[in-house]
Amino acid sequence: QVQLVESGGGLVQAGGSLRLSCVASGFTFGPYDMSWYRQAPGQQREMVATCDIFERTYYTTSVRGRFTISRDNAKNTVFLQLNSLKPDDTGVYYCYAQRRGRGSDAYWGQGTQVTVSS
Repeated sequence: QVQLVESGGGLVQAGGSLRLSCVASGFTFGPYDMSWYRQAPGQQREMVATCDIFERTYYTTSVRGRFTISRDNAKNTVFLQLNSLKPDDTGVYYCYAQRRGRGSDAYWGQGTQVTVSS
């Protein structure tokens, strides 16, 4: 059974930090590009950061320099370090796995809530 389980969300003041984790199980982690998406209330889900199978990283403009994505293939885990948080970063953060070269082979986690107060 494939699972992506996120953790680490919570309530934090503006300027604070959080570290999100996503543990994968039920599939071979290494060949999958791993991403974090977020969805704010009333908004579409947007890609925040990606760490591909070569550990190259990509970020949406609004988080570049504040967020860091990383992966530990030995632990089947992807992380997202969130620093200098802003109220606009509030939303549900989702982990996403997509098999390189097989777009339909993809999985979502259930999400973890991040709330940043001003």
